[in-house]
Order: sequence, then C-alpha cells, then structure tokens
Amino acid sequence: MKTPYVPHLFGDEATAKIQGKHGWLTVGVVSSLAWPQEDVWLQYNSQEYLLRGANQQADGRTTSPTISTPCDNKQIDEALSRLYRFVSLLGYFKRGYVDITGMRTWAGSPILHVSLQDAVTTLTLGGHKTFSCNHLPIIEDDQVRMALAFLREGRRLRYVHEPYSFLSFFKVIESQFVSQARVTWVEQNLPQLDGDAAKRVSELQAQQINVNKHLYDSGRCAVAHASISGTTVDPDIPEDRTRIAADLDIIAALATRYVKVDAGVPDEMDLYEKRDRVAPWQVLMTPKAVETLKAGGYVDDVKDLGKLDGATVTIRLWPDRPAAQFQSMTLLPVGSGDGSVQLAAHNARKTIVLAFLMNVATGRMHTLLNESSVRQSADTTEQDVEDFARYFHSVIGNRIVELTIEGAEPVDCEVVIPINIIPQAPEDAVAQALEQFRHTKAQ
Repeated sequence: MKTPYVPHLFGDEATAKIQGKHGWLTVGVVSSLAWPQEDVWLQYNSQEYLLRGANQQADGRTTSPTISTPCDNKQIDEALSRLYRFVSLLGYFKRGYVDITGMRTWAGSPILHVSLQDAVTTLTLGGHKTFSCNHLPIIEDDQVRMALAFLREGRRLRYVHEPYSFLSFFKVIESQFVSQARVTWVEQNLPQLDGDAAKRVSELQAQQINVNKHLYDSGRCAVAHASISGTTVDPDIPEDRTRIAADLDIIAALATRYVKVDAGVPDEMDLYEKRDRVAPWQVLMTPKAVETLKAGGYVDDVKDLGKLDGATVTIRLWPDRPAAQFQSMTLLPVGSGDGSVQLAAHNARKTIVLAFLMNVATGRMHTLLNESSVRQSADTTEQDVEDFARYFHSVIGNRIVELTIEGAEPVDCEVVIPINIIPQAPEDAVAQALEQFRHTKAQ
C-alpha cells in the first residue's frame, strides 16, 4: 500500500499557503485525537486540507475543530465525500476516530467555527508544530474505503451508543464477505484476538456458547431488528446493554483486525515499526549497492553509491524551514559496513559537518551527533555556532531531522533517546554556545 510523504505547514505558513485561493468547503469535526492548537495545512493524495486549530481567540472564544478543503460551489457533495474518506483514514491512522458533524459551510475562504460542546470536549495537542499524519496511506480499493467508513462510525459511537456501535463494527466485516465466507473468516480470526476481546471470547466459550453465532444472533440481528418473538436488544433492560457492551470488545477487535491485517492498512505505529525510511534514496544508488547493503554487506567502491556521492542535500528540523547554511550541503560517503553507509554533510565553507548513518539493511537513518561538529577556524561565524548548537540540542530534545535530495522524497532520521544526560532547552544552549564563542574570539 502506498504511504507517500505528506507535506505539512503550521500556523502563519499554513495561512499564507491558502491566500488567494477562492472556494472552500469547511466541516466541523468531532475527534478522539488530541487536536492541534494552531492551523495545519497538509497535502494528501494531491488534495489540500486545512485543519483549523482548536484555540483561544482574542475575543475569548474557543474555536472548534474543523477541516477545510478547496471546493467549487457546484461540487460540494464530491468534496464532502472526499472529506469523509479523509477523516475515516486520519482517525484510523492516528489510532482513534475523526468524524464530521452537522456543521458544513461553503465560503470563499476557510471559516472559523465555535461550538460550546466541541470547545469543551476537544482535547488539544500541547506544543507547537507537533501534529503529524505523515505517510498517510492512500486507499484505492472501494471495499477498503467502505470498511474504514464503518470503522469510523463504530469508534465514534462506542461511548455514545453501544448497540449502534456494535452494528457499525459488524458492518466492517459484513461489507467485505458473502455470508458463509464471513462466518469462516470470523471463526479463523477469533483465536487471534488478545486483551479484553480474548478475555470475553473465553468467557463465552466457558458457557458453551458458539461465539461466532452469538455475535450474529445476539449482537448484529438483535440490534438491527425488532420483532415480537425474535431476540432484541431492549434499550430499557440493563442486562441487554451490559451484554452488548461486553461483546463490543470482540467485534471492535475483529473490525480493526480486518482493516489492519486483511486490508493491509497500516496505522502510524505500524509504519513506525515497519516503514523503510531510506527507500527514497535507493533509486539514487546502483542496484548492486542496494542489494549488497540490504544483505548486510558493505560498499567498497564509492561509484556504486551513484548520485548519493556528492549529492546536494537540504537538512532541517521537521517541520521548520532549514537554516540557510543547511539548505545546500554536500553529502559525502565516509565509510561502509554491516549494511550501512556513513555519510557526512558539510556546508559550502566547510565550517559545519553533520554526520549520519544510513542503514539500508534495517531501513533506518540515524543522526551521529558525536561525529558532527562546528569547526573552529577563521571562517567560522556566529551563525555557524548558532545553527549547529540549535541542531545539536534539538536532536537531543527528540526533534526529527529530515534530509531532502531533489527528486526524491525526504528521509527522516530516528529520534535520539538521551541516556544519562539532562537535555538543555535548545535556545538556552544556543545562547551559551554563542557566549562561549564570543569569549574565545575576544582572546
């Protein structure tokens, strides 16, 4: 499944990006996600989306979460359908839900929305520029799209109306199979569940209950139908509601398992574990080098690294703009072994060196802070010291470093987890580094 790079812009940069573009459909959303406090513009699958931050305004009002997308006023239904697909995937990817409320407005520009209920219930994401849905999967199969839509409904309703939540989760599976195939799939996947779902399966089996049939008869049919003689979930009988709530763990787990395993849609934790970060740069190397490194070998001829040798690379702390000296650095290989290539990037004046380890065998890129430095020479400037100190201490503070070579998707580095040190606030470290540099120059 395609999981392409998703560009993000925040705050004023997001606002500037949409200036001059007329015609936007804005929808209110309810979400279990921690919503960004500032606006986030992103481009996913060639379409623009603007997530309006849930934040306190100058007049004291708190804005509610909304999403806007460019839209001609004659194509509102088409844009709305696209927004539904987007929120289904966004919620699933972030391991929660996002759903559209009744607020829908077309206007010349994205609008702000204030709802007392949404403002009170929305969790906001602390810090600036921390919201990310990068590498959001592209859903090309309409059956999978439908499964995600029912999953969105089920997750939203889970703490609102348990019986209808059960029905939506069941429809995730029911929409994908004919009757007998569904029965077979559920039978095969019940033993694969864990946690509360597995515990509830064991409880039912201990009562000699056919769990598969129970989910259909006492769950799906009992919620969907009401008859004089048939099984019904009676809203006034606590025992019925308790049973459905307990069985909800099973059907929710089955629905999620179908989307994740059978449909193959990864969430952000799946991608964190499995995504090959360095894949975008493999096309720059020779097939021989890629094959050798993936097998855990080493490259002894620098020519096999192809366009990587001497490439112009831009390095930034995501999602900030790169420092001026980090925009056009020269990338050079300095060693290879165990499926990896050590790389060094230097600025034009060669006063700053940033080191990295590209591990093709594991699909990871690592910053090498101990081999990175700002060189003390007559050409070294205060800007060199400031930029390097901010980079160094931001990486220690868990900022993500992103490297971009023209013609290839950006490559992101693994986050550094400091051991036995107390990280400094980056700007405090910058001030100290500048003070020390000035003191040294004055001697």
